[in-house]
Amino acid sequence: MDKTVEMNANRLVAYFQKPASELTKADIIAFVRDKGVEMIDFMYPAEDGRVKTLNFMINNLAYLETILTYGERVDGSSLFPSFVEAESSDLYVMPRFRTAFVSPFSEIPTLCLLCSFFDKDGQPFACSPEQTLHRAAEAFTASTGMTYEAMGELEYYVIAEDDGMYPAVDQRGYHESGPFAKLGEFRKKCMEYIAQTGGQIKYGHSEVGNFTEDGKVYEQNEIEFLPCPVESAADQLVLAKWVIRNLAYEYGLDVTFAPKITAGKAGSGLHVHMRLMKNGRNCMTAGGKLSAEARRAIAGMMELAPSITAFGNKTPVSYFRLVPHQEAPTSVCWGDCNRSVLVRVPLGWTSGKDMCVQANRLEQEANGDTTRKQTVEMRSPDASADVYQLMAGLCVACRYGLEMDEAKALGIAADKYVGLGESGSDNDKFEQLPDCCVASAGWLERQREIYEAGGVFTPRMINGIIGRLRSLDDVGLRAKAEQDSKLMERLVRGSFHC
Repeated sequence: MDKTVEMNANRLVAYFQKPASELTKADIIAFVRDKGVEMIDFMYPAEDGRVKTLNFMINNLAYLETILTYGERVDGSSLFPSFVEAESSDLYVMPRFRTAFVSPFSEIPTLCLLCSFFDKDGQPFACSPEQTLHRAAEAFTASTGMTYEAMGELEYYVIAEDDGMYPAVDQRGYHESGPFAKLGEFRKKCMEYIAQTGGQIKYGHSEVGNFTEDGKVYEQNEIEFLPCPVESAADQLVLAKWVIRNLAYEYGLDVTFAPKITAGKAGSGLHVHMRLMKNGRNCMTAGGKLSAEARRAIAGMMELAPSITAFGNKTPVSYFRLVPHQEAPTSVCWGDCNRSVLVRVPLGWTSGKDMCVQANRLEQEANGDTTRKQTVEMRSPDASADVYQLMAGLCVACRYGLEMDEAKALGIAADKYVGLGESGSDNDKFEQLPDCCVASAGWLERQREIYEAGGVFTPRMINGIIGRLRSLDDVGLRAKAEQDSKLMERLVRGSFHC
């Protein structure tokens, strides 16, 4: 039996005993009939990044076949106000069968599917963030012969009433257990439900940030995913936020993915790990060290890092997190096992030592291939990002580095490298990340041709992003908020449900 299918939490994968990527319309219909499913939900993130839902009552088999085959039309001007005019607003939504899952929340048995957008001519809607990512992934493979894979680290705060018992140590919550961490069972339930939606979870844990204020406990958590094709990685993150918010509502808790919720406390990021795959082999290492391909991809991210913030840091509060000495990057640099840099190369199981045998004397040497585990991590983004735009931007950046003259790319990587023990934060040697949305928009304007090359990002989408960022008019706002707690509170509340 396929070990990637056995024990899978997604009910359709378990039922058909095949990967979600192989699900067909016939499979969906068979599952609906056999399991007594009564409703179909079409789900799709819009321009605001939130998941929208269209509910279908299954009137009969013919109607089920119709909606799965032809989709439905929706008001595009309400979903994408920056890109669709009311005078010509209709878009089609078409379900992607590989995304099907049984809703963990609905009392009525409901099957959910993520959808793609199409225009009046039956062509993929060019300004759809999901379609932008699809073009970026295809362009990457066409240029490099490799597949771009990614996964996210989703950080968030859970807010609950303070019972006064077993207080946690302020800003020392990393991997804390109960009873000092109060909300671990909620996190585990979130993980269970995310897995049912198809999310491939690596692990979950309590994070650094925790504090008590006005009778409430603020506890930071993280759920991290496994690497997979980049389009699926984005889908999983969108659904994970949807699950966590819905479950928090059921539990009577509040949750925020906001990048910063108060001064002096740990912010929440959306770190993205990535790897380059070819014929089932991870191209990130060679001879137990980071490969030339990996360093060239990093060079591309170094060159485009300031404009990547336009996709990954979309609220003024994003830049309150990107300050020195808060385990968040401020300088454009990279390094090994270093949390002060922009791009980190985490431990990759390259020592060649069998640690399992050393810890468990009854075991035999495994001699397994650990090269698949090596990734590199971009640490600037946060959950204000449009996940599809962000992943597309990172994909473009890595391709840009790989298409660059090899000697030039490796030279850039060498110049931007920070050694072990050296701080990359607020280092005058390196270019600094933008400090506000307006500055980020300026960088995207200067570097837009790289993202638009090959038709990956449309000029209209880039214009929309630049216009929105500039409209926030936040030059100098970070310094003002640091001195004005009321202003800080108002800004945080404005991005609380980003």
